[in-house]
Amino acid sequence: MQATTQLIHSIPVDPLTGAVSVPIYQTSTFVQDAPGVNKGYDYARSGNPTRATLESLIAQLEGGATGLAFASGLAAIDAVAKLLKTGDEIVAVDDIYGGAYRLFTQVYEQFGIKINFVDTSDPAKVLDAITPKTKLIWLETPTNPTLKISDIEAIAKIAKASNAWLCVDNTFATPALQQPLLLGADIVVHSATKYLGGHSDLIAGLVVTKDPELGARIKFYQNATGNILGPFDSWLVIRGIETLHLRIRQHSESALAIAKYLEQHPAVDKVYYPGLASHPNHATAKKQSKGFGGIVSFSLKQDHLDAATALVTSTKLFKLAESLGGIKSLVSHPASMTHKSIPAEKRQAAGVSDSLIRLSLGLEDVQDLISDLDQAFNTSAAKLEKSNTHQVAAC
Repeated sequence: MQATTQLIHSIPVDPLTGAVSVPIYQTSTFVQDAPGVNKGYDYARSGNPTRATLESLIAQLEGGATGLAFASGLAAIDAVAKLLKTGDEIVAVDDIYGGAYRLFTQVYEQFGIKINFVDTSDPAKVLDAITPKTKLIWLETPTNPTLKISDIEAIAKIAKASNAWLCVDNTFATPALQQPLLLGADIVVHSATKYLGGHSDLIAGLVVTKDPELGARIKFYQNATGNILGPFDSWLVIRGIETLHLRIRQHSESALAIAKYLEQHPAVDKVYYPGLASHPNHATAKKQSKGFGGIVSFSLKQDHLDAATALVTSTKLFKLAESLGGIKSLVSHPASMTHKSIPAEKRQAAGVSDSLIRLSLGLEDVQDLISDLDQAFNTSAAKLEKSNTHQVAAC
């Protein structure tokens, strides 16, 4: 059975009513037959049938044992980090999402957990960063926003030999393209806000573990801290997942076309997209993924903030906004938006320059998107020329 068919038919029909859509159990508590005797649920923080359906679904999609739904992607990351204790160390990808960087460095470092940031696209650098205190290796692949690719299978072997967990943020690829647990990872996290939800209408996070015991530990933190996903948002994620494969296919096709267009544009310095043969990790991406995703980043030859700002404020179809993975195309400037919490020198060392721009390809016709970028490049060039003229006149 093909993955698309399996996905659609793994979402259960309601056994009570026959409803094709998963019911939204919008309740805080459940009647018990006797103290401690219930129908599987007692209080909605500890468990909810709608959330349970989502958790089971994401576990199936990732090939894992346990799925857990949280109030946000950062809440999911936080639950994984709670596995650690004072004195432990994390080896983390250097080109990391700004929110994860902030959580690790400003929250967990104060509890005595050390973070070692390395370029995980080179497994040898991961191995060199391992110490006897390393308990967690943290990957994003593709990374946000420079789309570096890490060899999950190779790093999983390093993690196993080092007695450390390997956690992969699979937000950009999704299980439609990549299943890290099947490549040796122990934990997968998602910002379900992005492609899994798919419609820019919710905030959610997911964790999947390969080992049921590890899943039980994270589930304890989910219940103990109350960082749960509500039933309505759980239903929205389920609804989004139903069309995941179709959307990812279109996102990826458009992204490749846009990446090729940008490679030829005279104002562009470098294009970051793992589907291009010019990408340094193209072979690894091709080996471990079924496709290359819907995100394209690029830097400008005019490598300064004004040039990037002029461009991202000149698009019309590409909306300037945080986030990604929805049906509408978005443009963002990581250095001043998603990654502003990372110190400038660390951002730049990881490849996040002031002129770097990230595109999230939606479901619009790709020729319309190319036309929008064309007019944006022309408009931004005119803005910069006008600004430069004014500055010369002022002098």
